[in-house]
This record gives sequence, C-alpha cells and structure tokens, in this order.
Amino acid sequence: MLFNSYPFLLLFLPVALAGFFGLARLDRRAAASWLTAASLFFYGWWNPSFVVLLAVSIGFNYLMGLAIARASGDRARGTLMAAGVGANLAVLAYYKYAGFLLSQVLRLPGAAEAGAGLVLPLGISFFTFTQIAFLVDVRRGLAREYSPIHYALFVTYFPHLIAGPVLHHKEMMPQFARDQTYRPEPENFSVGLTMLALGLFKKVILADGCAAAAAAVFDTTSPATRTFFAAWTGALSYALQIYFDFSGYSDMAAGLSKLFGVVLPLNFDSPYKAGNIVEFWRRWHMSLSRFLRDYLYIPLGGNRRGPLRRQLNLAMTMLLGGLWHGASWNFVAWGGLHGLYLMINHAWRGLRGDSAGPWPAAERFAGRLLTFAAVVAAWVFFRAKDFATAGGILAGMAGSNGAVLPETWTARFPAAAARAASLGVSFGDAGGFGGAVAVHLVVLLAIVWGLPNVAQLMTGRRPVLDEPKPSFFAPSWRPSPAWLIAAAALGAAAFVMISGGASEFLYYQF
Repeated sequence: MLFNSYPFLLLFLPVALAGFFGLARLDRRAAASWLTAASLFFYGWWNPSFVVLLAVSIGFNYLMGLAIARASGDRARGTLMAAGVGANLAVLAYYKYAGFLLSQVLRLPGAAEAGAGLVLPLGISFFTFTQIAFLVDVRRGLAREYSPIHYALFVTYFPHLIAGPVLHHKEMMPQFARDQTYRPEPENFSVGLTMLALGLFKKVILADGCAAAAAAVFDTTSPATRTFFAAWTGALSYALQIYFDFSGYSDMAAGLSKLFGVVLPLNFDSPYKAGNIVEFWRRWHMSLSRFLRDYLYIPLGGNRRGPLRRQLNLAMTMLLGGLWHGASWNFVAWGGLHGLYLMINHAWRGLRGDSAGPWPAAERFAGRLLTFAAVVAAWVFFRAKDFATAGGILAGMAGSNGAVLPETWTARFPAAAARAASLGVSFGDAGGFGGAVAVHLVVLLAIVWGLPNVAQLMTGRRPVLDEPKPSFFAPSWRPSPAWLIAAAALGAAAFVMISGGASEFLYYQF
C-alpha cells in the first residue's frame, strides 16, 4: 500500500487512527496490538504471502534477542549474536543477491534467470537492518525492554516499514510505553497532517514531475540525448526526482507517525546544501548512514588504526552500502564513487587541517557546487540500466558529444544564438532540452537551495527526534489560518493528481 494512494489516505489511515485511539481508552496493550495488526495488513496489501516471512523474522529475532540477553558470559552472547546476524543476512542475501552472485561471481548458467524469478519482499532491507541493529544493541546492553507486543510494533510500524528510517530499539520502545502516545493530541494532528500534506506535494507534484525528463535520457539510446545540455537535463532531473521523492517520503513517514504520537528520527536534512561529501552523508538517508557507521565502519576499525586503514574502511563501507541498494554492478560503482569521494575529502582535510581560508563564504559556496556536481555524476550510475548507458551520459555531461540547443531558439533569440554558435554550440534536436525544462530545473534547484526543509519549518514542535537547526530564512510553522490554507492547498493539489495513478516511492525498490 502506498502513502500516496486513495486506499491508504481515505480508508486505511482513518481506520487505523480510530481503532488505535479508540482501543487506547480501554487498554494500551490492545491499542499497540491493533497498530501491529494494521501494520501487517498494510504490508500484506502488496503481497500477503510475505506477511509470513515478516512474522517469522520478527519471532526469530525476538527470541534470539531474549537468548542473547539471558546468556551467561560475553563469549556466549557474542556467539548467539553472530548466529542471529548471520541468519538475517542469509535470508537477505537469498532474496536480494542469489541470482546476482551465482551469475556474476560463480558464472553458473541459468542463475540470472533463476534469480530474476525471485520476488523481492517489500522493505526486506529495512526490517532486516532494523533487527540486526536490535541484536547488536542487545549484545551491547543498549536494548533492555522486551515486551513482545512492543517489539512486533517496533519492527512492523507502518510509517517506517517499507523505506525507513532504520530504527533503533532504544529510540522507539520508550515511546510505545509512555501514556502520552495513547492520547490524541491536537498539536500532533496539526503537525502530522501538515507534514503529510507537504510530503505528498513533494512526491506527487515535484518528484513525479521530474520523472519524464529523466526517463527521456536514461531510457533511450538516441544520440541526441547524449549531448551536453540533454545529458545534464537527464542527470539533474533524476537528481531532483530522487531528492524530492525521498524527502517527500521522509516527511510523510514522520507526519504519519506524529499522528500516532510517535516521533521518528530525522532521516533527511537538505543534503544538497552540504558543503562537502562527508556532510552530504550526514544529511542523506541519515538512519542508513548511522547504521553503516555504527555496525560496519566502526567494527571494521573506523579511524582508530591509522589513516590508511580508515580510507580502506571507508571504501569497504560505501561499496557495501552501494550493494545494499540492489544486486547490480551499477550500485557497486555508485557506492565505490562515494567511497572515493569520502577518501578524497578526508585526505584533503588531513592536508589542510581545520583552519579556515581567507574567503570562507566563497569556499563554502564552491564546496557546495562541487559536492552537488559529484553527487549528480554518481546518480548517473544509480539510475542507468547498465555501464554503457551511464558512460554515454557521463561523456555527454563532459561535453564529449557536443552541445545542441533547440532549433527554434535561432529565430527566438538570434543574437544569443549567434554568440552560442561562435562558441561551438549547434542547433537542432536537443534531446528533450528546452526553455520550459530549463526553467523547471532552475525553480526546483531554487527550492532545494533556498528554502528550509519541513522539519526546520516545524522547529519547536518535535516533528522528529534530534530536530535540525532552524532556518534563518523562513518563519516557523504555527497552527494558524495562513499555514492551514497553504498546507491544504498543496495537499489538495497533490491529492487531485493521484487520480492518474499512484507511483511507487523510489526507495521502495531497495
């Protein structure tokens, strides 16, 4: 079931809310059980057969967590944790990587076709990582509350189940146990519905509005789409599509959770405003970055074993982070590129130190542009269907295939066209690039770089755990007629557009 669908918005959500708060007046355990059952129904809407897999995974990890907590001796706890983590990874590898590994690594004939026949359970990466974190936290003594109902709700909780954030046991269990969660609060509804409306607008209007321009470049082999302006149009369109898609999902997830009185961790904090790649990964898919840091990078040694080992750990972490997104060499290349970016960034910091340059504002601006360009280039591998497509688009972005502007511009802007022609620009089939597309991209980039994110607008209302720094450019949200009208208008525009069919969030694929 999709957040941006009529069945979810008009049926599932109202019934889930009414049942939760209605039962909470009688018994909190019944309310938590209702929300768990509703979350399982939400998951099973897509494919009921995988509810069994999810339920078995929950039961196994809960019992394994109890066994680790009750084991006597550090060695026994470590052995049980390793067994539990290994079992989770084995299931994930079977569904997500079996065909890829057999065909690409072992080169077994027919393996790719066999792997393609496997249906990937929705959200398996997220509920698997959530439970791996739980087992490790039990081993470390960080998880101490073991209510079976709350644990089942912790894993299945529908606002995060399909595409994150990856949750920590210690963040959620206290919220499921407190009285305030089970009381409907007017402010929670005001904040939650506003975030839901703004997130819906980002997804349905802004993100989906970029999809066609991106597909026109990535899903064709026409030479016209490999020229400079066309290639950049496709790359920027996808960069903005995935930005607003994931930003919209994160806002909707946090807003939906707020309706139930539960606050999710911040998972998206204007990453295209980052001044360097290290900062980008502190802002993009923050819960995944945290997971990779705490449960992979640090156990590998982190930065404790010298600069060379740190660089190797960074590369390994990002390669595996890329592979987490899917069984494809393109995802490995994407992760490898980001690993290389991080290695260069840390090396630069080591050479330069912490001292600021003579023009800090200019350096910050240049760093943001360089970081954004590097991220956009890496997104090409993420979106392209194969290396050949990615290579062709990157070559076009580098200017190797020439630059072409629409033929109509010669008559509309004769002086500018003559000047462009003197610089080597041709006029003809521009591969989908044009004035309307250019304006659209400029407007979206202005939104990305010039406006605060939704969590910043909600400063002081606890929309997420660990609120971001407030924006200096816009007033904070408050329950007023003006904000109500604005949110309602944006939400209504998106709601109407859903009539054409709800599109999946991009991170549903991972």
